[in-house]
Amino acid sequence: MKRILMVEDEAHIVRLMTMALERAGYAVDSAGNGVEALEYLQGQHPDVMITDIDMPRMTGQELCMQLNAELPERDFLIVVVTARTEVEHREWSRMIPNLEFLEKPVSMRKLVSRLDEHFADTAVSGD
Repeated sequence: MKRILMVEDEAHIVRLMTMALERAGYAVDSAGNGVEALEYLQGQHPDVMITDIDMPRMTGQELCMQLNAELPERDFLIVVVTARTEVEHREWSRMIPNLEFLEKPVSMRKLVSRLDEHFADTAVSGD
């Protein structure tokens, strides 16, 4: 079973996304902010990390930048789910491999479909 780490500070969003992802056959762990996510990643290895941008303690952007610096060989996909659609809010992401954006409000069907595509692609490429 593929494991998803969801990094989100809003409990109702965590519940909704967890229900949809588990129904689609994924195992879901969650962290309330970037600091908790980094702690999780010290002992766990998800197949995908889904993160919000605006969170307390450490934003999703700071989390992604730190992961890129500390784990340059990271092999899991990062999906950034955000309402921030302006180009300047995405420029930093060009430095980070294997990262995608989905706009809030995100359709659970679209998110599950994107994850299914990702895992189908990695299965074909042998990863």
